[in-house]
Amino acid sequence: METTKRKFTQSLTFKGITIGILILLLLIPGAMIQELIRERQDRSQETIQKISDKWSLSQTLCAPILIVPYTTTKLDQYQKPIQEDHILYITPKNLKINTSLTPEERHYGIYKAILYKSDIHFEGSFDEISQLKIENSVLHYDKAQMVIGITDLRGVVENPEITIGNKKLETTIGVVPFFTVTENVTVGGTTKYGSTSESISSNSVSGKTLVVDLKELNIADSLTDQLDFNCNMKLNGSSSINFIPIGQNTHVSVSGDWNTPSFIGSFSPESNIDNIKFSADWNILSFNREIPEYWSDSNVSDIGATSFGVNLIEPVDHYQQNMRSAKYALMFIALTFIVFFFVEIFTKKPIQFFQYVLVGVALILFYSLLLSLSEQIGFGWAYFTASLATILMIAIYFYSLIKQKLATTIMGGIMVILYAFLYVILQVEDYALLFGSIFLFVILGVIMFVSNKINFKKQDE
Repeated sequence: METTKRKFTQSLTFKGITIGILILLLLIPGAMIQELIRERQDRSQETIQKISDKWSLSQTLCAPILIVPYTTTKLDQYQKPIQEDHILYITPKNLKINTSLTPEERHYGIYKAILYKSDIHFEGSFDEISQLKIENSVLHYDKAQMVIGITDLRGVVENPEITIGNKKLETTIGVVPFFTVTENVTVGGTTKYGSTSESISSNSVSGKTLVVDLKELNIADSLTDQLDFNCNMKLNGSSSINFIPIGQNTHVSVSGDWNTPSFIGSFSPESNIDNIKFSADWNILSFNREIPEYWSDSNVSDIGATSFGVNLIEPVDHYQQNMRSAKYALMFIALTFIVFFFVEIFTKKPIQFFQYVLVGVALILFYSLLLSLSEQIGFGWAYFTASLATILMIAIYFYSLIKQKLATTIMGGIMVILYAFLYVILQVEDYALLFGSIFLFVILGVIMFVSNKINFKKQDE
């Protein structure tokens, strides 16, 4: 009985089982490496947020909206007239925005944030103003205002120059109120309805905004069908700039020196990207977005959801690449151990379980080395350095175990192929599944062919 037990513990079957168990156990430190990558990525994001907080956050521009207070007379339950104060919000008929971005990188230690300066010019007009009518109401044009919504007012570098009609007016900071009462608004005999949504997006015109008081224009005395405006603004922000298509016909053009822009939001632009510059144009019509032309007192239905713009990103940061590479740890450990196992069989040079453990730890430490180096010298050079160091260390250790140059060369060549394959997979994300499936299929065929040359029954005797 003891002889049979001793034979089993010394057999290839038993060794294969123990190696399989070891591979599964090494998934634990592999998971710890992935958690370490997430921690470093979170720290990076926190640092970037601190840099952005001192500069300015990502900006969303909603410009402009015309606000006209009005008073409605109604009858109460005793048929006595009562007056209620409301606010009418009017969107531009036409809106054209031209934006020029100047991105820059700001470093804090080993971390980097992408910031930008922008020159923005927008112009357009409010039409059919003289035809606005609300039943049983009086519109107070002498209290009219124009508001410009911006996510983070700290990014406004200079007091914007805004011209309305032929007169330049100053902007101040104000608060735009929103309520949940819907009024019917008639324009030239056509009834339009506001929205009664319960919530408003954080990107909507709410809270502190830039306000232009139109009292000086006396639009009540010289009311026309069209009110033209144009404005120049310098705006700082970080990571992305977005726009809300508040105009019934909105055209937005954005250009800048950045070769990897990402166009985000509800609409896709016509874009052109070369080596160092990009340009993008959006044309949005009134029926393309769910924003009413006019509304009263109500929170419009999440106008921030219709925003669009440009995100200044790096295609794949090194934390994403580290995480993707760490997910292949099981394949690397398993294939390396299979090579060791086959070499052990063919050379009849026994490799002890503890030596497998050391090789497994070296394979896991590759990912820790890759992460720490990529934070300093970039992912490409970090990958080359970490993989070269790992291959050389394992190859030298392997040669010290079996003392055979040919077997060591084959093993080293296989590891070079493995690491080169992983790097290719990381660079061609769209085809990673295809390449990975083909590679694993080929590897399985090679293992089946090699294992067919082994007489396991004889080896176990």
